[in-house]
Amino acid sequence: MISYTLKCAKNHRFESWFKSADAYEKLQSSGMVTCSVCGDPNVEKAMMAPRVSHARTEAAPKLPTKDRPLSSPGNPTQQALAELRRKVEDNSDYVGDKFASEARAMHEGAAPERAIYGEAKPEDAKSLIEDGIPVAPLPFNIGRKTN
Repeated sequence: MISYTLKCAKNHRFESWFKSADAYEKLQSSGMVTCSVCGDPNVEKAMMAPRVSHARTEAAPKLPTKDRPLSSPGNPTQQALAELRRKVEDNSDYVGDKFASEARAMHEGAAPERAIYGEAKPEDAKSLIEDGIPVAPLPFNIGRKTN
């Protein structure tokens, strides 16, 4: 067995075990290696420190016996973030880079109020907060949707 530290195009880092280096290459080339945080199939090996064992140390710890797909979250924090992301995406409208102007229009009554999410430049987000418009950063990267 071999362990690789992997990262996706959105810079999520996670660790995964493979039967061999050839097994990893085969799975990667067939598109079966995906990010455990966001499901992104654009995954590559990340820089990692080699694990060096000494003859006097114990054998490597046993791998978990429970199999899980690489696309599923690996720990409770990743699970909570994945659930939050699903709730935001299912219950909000994605407005992309128009977030600041749309939030301001809703606050001023020029647009109907609804739950939205998107991207804003730091100075635009600061301006919204200073004007008393309730906004909050999301604890995950937003995958741009194409409409």
